[in-house]
Amino acid sequence: MARLDTRVVGDAYRNGIAWETLVSLVDIENRMAAHEGEDKGAQTIASTLEEVGVSDVSVEEFEVPGWWRGSSSLDLTEQGRYGHQHQSIALPGTPAGEETAELVDVGHGTPDEFEEADIEGAIAMASSKTPKDHDRWIHRKEKYEAAVEGGAVGFVFRNHVEGCLPPTGGIHEGDSPGAIPAVGVSRELGHRLVRHCEDGVEATLSVDCRNETATSQNVSGVIGPDTDERILVTAHHDAHDIAEGAEDNGAGSALVCELARLLSQVSEELSIAVEFATFGAEETGLRGSSHMAATRDLDEIRAVVNLDAIGGSRSLGVATHGFDELTATFEAVSEEFETPIEVDEDIKPHSDHWPFVQKGVPGIMAYSVSESDGRGWGHTHADTLDKLDKRDFRDLAVLLSAGVAELATEEFVPEHVDAETIERRAEEQGLDID
Repeated sequence: MARLDTRVVGDAYRNGIAWETLVSLVDIENRMAAHEGEDKGAQTIASTLEEVGVSDVSVEEFEVPGWWRGSSSLDLTEQGRYGHQHQSIALPGTPAGEETAELVDVGHGTPDEFEEADIEGAIAMASSKTPKDHDRWIHRKEKYEAAVEGGAVGFVFRNHVEGCLPPTGGIHEGDSPGAIPAVGVSRELGHRLVRHCEDGVEATLSVDCRNETATSQNVSGVIGPDTDERILVTAHHDAHDIAEGAEDNGAGSALVCELARLLSQVSEELSIAVEFATFGAEETGLRGSSHMAATRDLDEIRAVVNLDAIGGSRSLGVATHGFDELTATFEAVSEEFETPIEVDEDIKPHSDHWPFVQKGVPGIMAYSVSESDGRGWGHTHADTLDKLDKRDFRDLAVLLSAGVAELATEEFVPEHVDAETIERRAEEQGLDID
């Protein structure tokens, strides 16, 4: 079963390279897609992969829609103007512009709430929270697109996590900016705005920013035998410009390097190659992973193991997208190490596994199980190193390395499916993946 001998497991608990890599990433001032710091992050990953013995390490550039933050504000004429960065921040991909209209709260932003609300010509406001009785989690971009479809002229995304933390997150429309200006506001300000909405209130939403074509990069390298077929282990090295990007997704990138280090010690036991990659521009539309998926022979990728929203706890979860062999792999790892692993077989379309899974490639999203609701500290100023613990990294690295080792042998070989199968699985969950 799990092909990590005690020597490799012991090394995972003694070596601190993964944590050192994470520290190097969070100390880069700004890893926003297409910004200078993102390139520095990519170079940090490339250097670490070479240091731990990965072969053929390369950095590939590609074009992305770049975005640069200016100022933003929400002005309620009689109640106050909210323009400080701790109150109002633009969502990446928003167009610049200014709109004055009624501010209308649509609650959690569920489809039913949007259908009931009259937001034509209004500035629509929705919570980042998904109600527990809803059948699935609703992504920020879905709420933004519902506001656009409903005829809103602006969008306000209010956080449900306390701490005066306005949330951010991309809202690009393909390679272009979104259709209407959009900002995030904190839970505390959001509650105040909801109260004002009850009496009817006019607001002016103003966003200054810059959108133009720029360059991002992917990093990759390989261990194991010289085979065309391979396992792809991934994360994204970019992060939002408002925080360190520790958990989202410096931790995932650092763990990709740690898995490479551990598995290089058992490379002779692998039946196929394992490729380690970190992607750029995930936060602005899965750009790096989409670029790779469009330029590779996907038949040669046995499975994708993507690490995101990971490191916040030592409890591992994996979303397996209905691929039974992937579920069986991590259930076997859980049994071997006598450690619970949360297995979720639902479709999760919001990270770098998705451009591959959508085309039928077996794929996992690996994450840390947490009691937090939604993203927790992610996509806010509070996504910082102090929220993480190097001891959690060690447990995660062992379980993930064991799972990847299994997939790179012949015991669990997941089968590709056609894109229509993935679309059907998504539709069964009420997801529109077009």
